[in-house]
Amino acid sequence: MRWTEEQYQEYLSKKKGMLTEKPRKTNKYNNQKTIVDEIEFDSKKEAEYYCMLKILKQAGEIRDFGLQPRYELQPSFEKNGEKYRAITYIADFVIVNNDGTTEVIDVKGVETQVFKIKKKMFEYQYPDLSLKVVK
Repeated sequence: MRWTEEQYQEYLSKKKGMLTEKPRKTNKYNNQKTIVDEIEFDSKKEAEYYCMLKILKQAGEIRDFGLQPRYELQPSFEKNGEKYRAITYIADFVIVNNDGTTEVIDVKGVETQVFKIKKKMFEYQYPDLSLKVVK
């Protein structure tokens, strides 16, 4: 049986009446996504830190900074025919100071167990870099 255009429209209108919007999920840590310079940050705190870095760069206090640098903590590998993905860590910012030193910054409200383990792996894998947690 084929529906006429009117029957199909009636079906759609009834279906719309049955559907309800799902309540929005709240973020696990109550972070509020924030957009600055067309960049979406995971929290207001992270967006504010970005604004501060822009000011520091303009003032000549730092040489440069970058967003979301990725660091490999453990390479991918294969064992007993099973493939394991690499373990990576994505920081919030990387700062190049005027003296040439580099700081890796993570803006955190809560330090999770996963973050603590990745921080330890980062410190071991990259002894020449410093990972700073900003709360």
